[in-house]
Amino acid sequence: MKNGNGVRGAPSDNGDGNRLPGGGLLKLLYPGIGIKRWLALGSLGVAAWSVGIAFLSRRVFELNFPEFLPGDYEGVLLVVAGVAVLVAGAVGLYRSIGPLILGSENIDSLANTIYTRRSRERGPRIVAIGGGTGLSVLLRGIKEHTDNLTAIITVSDDGGSSGRLRRELGVPPPGDFRNCLVAMSDRESVLTDLFQYRFEQGNGLKGHSFGNLFIVAMTSVTNSFEAALYEASRVLAVHGQLVPATTANLTLSARLTDGQTVSGESSITERGGEIEQLFIDPPNAEASPWAVEAIEEADVVVMGPGSLYTSILPNLLVSGISHALRRTKAKKVYVCNVATQEGETSGYAVSDHVEALQRHTFPTVTNFVVVNNNPIELGTRFLGKPVLHDGRPLRHVKLERGDLIDLEHPVRHDSERLAAIIMDVYHGRRQEQGAARMPVTS
Repeated sequence: MKNGNGVRGAPSDNGDGNRLPGGGLLKLLYPGIGIKRWLALGSLGVAAWSVGIAFLSRRVFELNFPEFLPGDYEGVLLVVAGVAVLVAGAVGLYRSIGPLILGSENIDSLANTIYTRRSRERGPRIVAIGGGTGLSVLLRGIKEHTDNLTAIITVSDDGGSSGRLRRELGVPPPGDFRNCLVAMSDRESVLTDLFQYRFEQGNGLKGHSFGNLFIVAMTSVTNSFEAALYEASRVLAVHGQLVPATTANLTLSARLTDGQTVSGESSITERGGEIEQLFIDPPNAEASPWAVEAIEEADVVVMGPGSLYTSILPNLLVSGISHALRRTKAKKVYVCNVATQEGETSGYAVSDHVEALQRHTFPTVTNFVVVNNNPIELGTRFLGKPVLHDGRPLRHVKLERGDLIDLEHPVRHDSERLAAIIMDVYHGRRQEQGAARMPVTS
């Protein structure tokens, strides 16, 4: 039988293949569910408590507040017993259906889970702008503080699996969206591993990830890339929402200081050289209305971490995004990378990153700059050099320092530490400057 949405549904079943009559709340009274006994016990507790209160009230009114008499102990006992039985019923009901409702197997953690979820529902409205690995790192930490989270993701990727799907099928590159979906997911399970699974063989499949193919297939089914992201978010129980900066077929090009122009995101990084100016094509690409609305209503807008020229700036060069950043009353935060990126920001200090942002947008594009203050030694294992603050004044921004290094991958931020300093900025707290850890060596 089809339901009201035209979707075929299965009849109710009691486990033995027999269809159960009735529906709605009546199903809670079916045998074996484990609810009736606790409801009955709770009802008994309410009844005993009510009788006890009635008995004590009658004695008080009849005797005009006399001295407490031995016969009044029955009322007190009924009240105490009623409360005890009611609490026992509530605890039993909590232990019976709590795991099913909250999806938790650890009964002792349910209260903490409820508190955490309610806190996240009331959390600040945070917008994160960027792409690549850096944005995923930020989202993985921020999702623990709020469910009111929007990730605005660049669509200029033209390399790897995403680039192939973009060229062959004409869809926005799904790779960064896939990574962010997994980062924002509440399901740390085989499902997230499945989305990240990359085929290692197969004609036409080799190099593609399952998540990319899922998003592309869902786009075809729903006739909308945004709808595909929504459905994927439901599958992975994502905190917040993901939206593209634009649905236009965006292409990057960069003019280098030697006068040459390079087209294509992957070509810019491969070519290297010092970037003087970045451009998008089409230059009048229309911003996603959901992205614009999220920025205008945000409490905090975070740009980065991530590739300055190929992950962050492509979003800001979309005029609708830039105009929304001018209008918003949110605190605007730029998270500076902890290490330079070969082919994009070689030799950059913190001030060079900020100046590049301001040069391509407007002077007050950010109010705060988050900078790592833990010196790192990358050795030869990692490309790039530590990004340092060289002391040059930063116009229109306040510097927020913190020990933000991921010890296992010292060219990346630690998700929890980064999220903590973002929340400090939101609450107006100064980041505590504890003792620095020992330099990271590789």
